[in-house]
Amino acid sequence: MRFAFTLLFVIAAALLPAARSTAAISYTGVNLAGADFGEGSLPGTYGTHYIYPNNNEVEYFLDRGMNTFRLPFRWERLQRSLSAPFDATELNRLNAFVNYATSQGGHVVLDPHNYARYNGNVIGGGSVSNAQFADFWSRLATQYKDNPNVIFDLMNEPNSLPTEQWLSAANAAIGAIRTAGAQNLILVPGNAWTGAHSWSDNWYGTPNASVMLGVVDPANNYAYDVHQYLDSDSSGTSDTIVSPTIGAQRLAGFTQWLKTNNRRGFLGEFAAANATFGTAAGQIGDEAITNMLQHVADNDDVWLGWTWWAAGPWWQEYRFTLEPTNLNSGNPVDRPAMATLAPFFADGSTTPITGDYNLDGHVDGDDLALWRTQFGQTAPNLAADGDANGRVDGADFLLWQRYAVAATTSTQTAVPEPSTCILLAFALLSAASLRPPGPGLRPGVAHHAE
Repeated sequence: MRFAFTLLFVIAAALLPAARSTAAISYTGVNLAGADFGEGSLPGTYGTHYIYPNNNEVEYFLDRGMNTFRLPFRWERLQRSLSAPFDATELNRLNAFVNYATSQGGHVVLDPHNYARYNGNVIGGGSVSNAQFADFWSRLATQYKDNPNVIFDLMNEPNSLPTEQWLSAANAAIGAIRTAGAQNLILVPGNAWTGAHSWSDNWYGTPNASVMLGVVDPANNYAYDVHQYLDSDSSGTSDTIVSPTIGAQRLAGFTQWLKTNNRRGFLGEFAAANATFGTAAGQIGDEAITNMLQHVADNDDVWLGWTWWAAGPWWQEYRFTLEPTNLNSGNPVDRPAMATLAPFFADGSTTPITGDYNLDGHVDGDDLALWRTQFGQTAPNLAADGDANGRVDGADFLLWQRYAVAATTSTQTAVPEPSTCILLAFALLSAASLRPPGPGLRPGVAHHAE
């Protein structure tokens, strides 16, 4: 069985051309903040210290053409003590938002907005262990593993800790997510507030560019979440925009790092103040955001998407708010930034490309690797279950192959039809799957090392 499986994978990988299909940005949307508010009052009182976004907001942004909502929330509210079951009331609030947004075709990025801390204590620093962080993610992954429109953002803006310490925590969480059976896309931030501009810097310790290459994901379905603002110190604490081209300039080094290392990125936070959009002298918000998102679009072989910071029901006149005025009147009025963002929205469909099992906009060898990882598994909503029959099998390989052919047509490079060798490998797989179990092994029970 192992020989036949390996033969199939090697042959298929050899047939796949090096050229990748033309990609498109998959995820474009907005952070819907509110559940992260009131960090000085934890857990706090719902409706007083914090609030979840509402269905009207989901409908408004979907109607405008966005398809992704990054949802910041506080770890301490969902899990009131470390390694404990989730608070039922808080989980119901989270579920209500996630279920509604994804039922309408949206994607939800779950974002524990905790800066690599729990009640102020740094993960991996003694009071909060990597195992406790992994426990949190195991529970959250179990909750949403059957919803492929849910994306797991491990943590908002880790900072002020050794980069190596953060990597260990991130890998522990990724391992727990995959052990729970979730194949969802994972977003992995770096240290130093995960700034794109500082990805290769060393002022905060060993650079993210070195350490974060050590991310280990058994499903190989992850991307790096970075944030980038346009003011002088990249903090997003002023209306100032350094120049109309500063966005692309600050992303360029990270983009090249992605390409060099065959990795993927996601721009989880960026913005320009509403006051900077317009035609008056000095109003360069339109130009700067256009420049930034054009850079992302031009490099969609490595960028998966973006979410603007921010909208939400309590922002009022916050400088970056994308929350429309008169939302509940039936006639909402867009904020100035919306018209600039609109040309860069994903193509209006949240339907995955057939064969694109890791949802990165490509049908390629990465999808084949994910199919290999999940081959033989049976469960609802498996990422590589292309025909949605509840099992990842040879038919899903053939779907991948068919659409790999279609995707590479424009590059004038064809993926050959299944050769005799591939068909032989499938025959060997089928024969092996029909053999009776070996001594001491019941059907459906695998040997594993203790």
